[in-house]
Amino acid sequence: MRPALAYRPGRDPLHAASAPAASLFLFAFALLAFVYSSPIVIGSVAVAALLIGIAAGARRTVFLTLRWGFAVALLMAIVNALVTDRGETVLARLGSAPVLGQVNVTLESLAYGVGTLGLRLIATLLVFAVYSACVDPDELLRLLRPIARRSALSASLVTRLVPVAAADLARLNEAVALRGPAAAPVGRGAMARRIVAGSLDRSIDVAATLELRGYSLPAVRGVRPPLKRSRHDRLFYALAALVAGAGIAGAIAGVGGFDTYPRIVIDTGPATLALAGALPLVAMAPFWIGRPRG
Repeated sequence: MRPALAYRPGRDPLHAASAPAASLFLFAFALLAFVYSSPIVIGSVAVAALLIGIAAGARRTVFLTLRWGFAVALLMAIVNALVTDRGETVLARLGSAPVLGQVNVTLESLAYGVGTLGLRLIATLLVFAVYSACVDPDELLRLLRPIARRSALSASLVTRLVPVAAADLARLNEAVALRGPAAAPVGRGAMARRIVAGSLDRSIDVAATLELRGYSLPAVRGVRPPLKRSRHDRLFYALAALVAGAGIAGAIAGVGGFDTYPRIVIDTGPATLALAGALPLVAMAPFWIGRPRG
């Protein structure tokens, strides 16, 4: 069983592109989620990331991330409404709390928690979920090897062994379920000890294998692994520059404004709507242009 967030090879343009090109393309959309506070723009970033994931064959990954993201975003909105009482429209007065003082739930705090914090979290999670499922981690770590050899090796082992531990947990859960209803229940502590023990055993085997392969010897200077190149790289670089440049320029020009204190004011002008409408189109452009003909 492979975890939903694990990397899966594919034949679409995003998988075919080199790791730096695909990473910059995805991170350009994540950048806009932090540059803007408008739910219109941030929601468009989330839609763009969702479309990229579906087009790249990571449908299970993005929908699972959406389920997690909505739960955490709702929690963030509730916490923001409880700890922030700025705003003119009071929806509920919950009395006095020992640490928080007077707790007033306002419409403005809810709007900021849902429209900015919640949507920003969902958009960021979607971008990084697509990144995890569609960008080859070994290629990225191979690029870092000449700079930080040991750190690259450690990160490579983590990216490989964490999904293995997750698969072990899934198999243990299946084994526990097959024991039948009359069997004694297995607590989380016992399950955690079994996972840790298995991980320690596996780490000893991995260390012995690395030593046999010569990783304990000094590094050979001047040897660099060949870099993967793709015909899609230029398109991804250009689109990443377009998204980041247009987004930053629009923010400097005042596009996509959103104020919640003391009253809710949201920019719905043509420039904001044009930016929000263009992001999903730009996100799908590599899959339309790079689609094989015939």
